[in-house]
Amino acid sequence: MGEAAARRPAEVAAVRAAIRMGYRLIDTAEMYGEGGAEEVVGQAVAEALRAGEVRRDELFIVSKVYPHNASRDGTPAACARSLARLGLDHIDLYLLHWRGQFELAETCDALRALVDKGLVRHWGVSNFDTDDMEELAATCGGAADCAANQVYYSVRERGPETTLLPWLRTHAMPMMAYSPIDQGALASDTALAPIAARHGITPAQLALAWVLAQPDVCAIPKAVRPEHLQDNLAAAQIQLTPADLAEIDRLHPPPLRKKPLAML
Repeated sequence: MGEAAARRPAEVAAVRAAIRMGYRLIDTAEMYGEGGAEEVVGQAVAEALRAGEVRRDELFIVSKVYPHNASRDGTPAACARSLARLGLDHIDLYLLHWRGQFELAETCDALRALVDKGLVRHWGVSNFDTDDMEELAATCGGAADCAANQVYYSVRERGPETTLLPWLRTHAMPMMAYSPIDQGALASDTALAPIAARHGITPAQLALAWVLAQPDVCAIPKAVRPEHLQDNLAAAQIQLTPADLAEIDRLHPPPLRKKPLAML
């Protein structure tokens, strides 16, 4: 969102609609639309708060800092710009979008300082594989206060399952799955269609329900159209059986060996 001014009203309306439906976690980043997405979220949240549709403490707003901004001085400056675009006094979860040229210890110190100042409630990372998480734990005084790792994870992109997801679970750190429907591609997955039909749902809903069925994983699908927002929210209530999960494993097998994480 936030890439074209002409789409701004529809995008703000989509976020407002999501809030009215019951969505409470909203993910954005300074990279999306070069701040435009944060402005969309900020306008929608401000309108929803003024209308009494939600309280600020009921929302969990996630944003991310560009790697080239993630220095000791650059991180707080980027956070200040994000807060201004969002129109908020704090961000609930602030992530390093991916690894860049700055030392992890420097970025971690900057993120922790934002938490100490109350500008950020929690900090975390995105697109970090197992070796990155191990380095984070070794060089940043442990990773206990790293709140989450956001990575690409879907029924067809199961790379995190080999080592990363077990590592995160061992450290009681949730994984946030972005692109859980493969940017909409799984909506036309013919292999999943028979299973979805048995449940009276769409293949996209099945794919999203599969991600949500994985322990310690949450999902952040993108949607703008009201019907897609409704479908995604309904997917959280779908209960897949062990037989369903086994059949999905047969159709889209988990990786047999470690491979690089997919990244968008």
